[in-house]
Amino acid sequence: MAPFTYNDTVRVKQAAPAQWRPGELASVVGISLEAERSGEFLKTFPHGILYTIEFEDGSSVQLHEDLVEKGAFPSESG
Repeated sequence: MAPFTYNDTVRVKQAAPAQWRPGELASVVGISLEAERSGEFLKTFPHGILYTIEFEDGSSVQLHEDLVEKGAFPSESG
């Protein structure tokens, strides 16, 4: 089971390469479980879950589960 689901807010971990915007918040818009992956591109990722995350500017990236952590936009803090 994936630790994050659709519309969850995540933060790109600081250890991520610069092109993946470390420290920035994004929303989960896609989840690719390893058993469900098809296509050569997705098979190039390491074992585990891939998340497609979308940043506030509308751009998106696919990241391995090791590069995302729980995050919260200021509007989500209660």
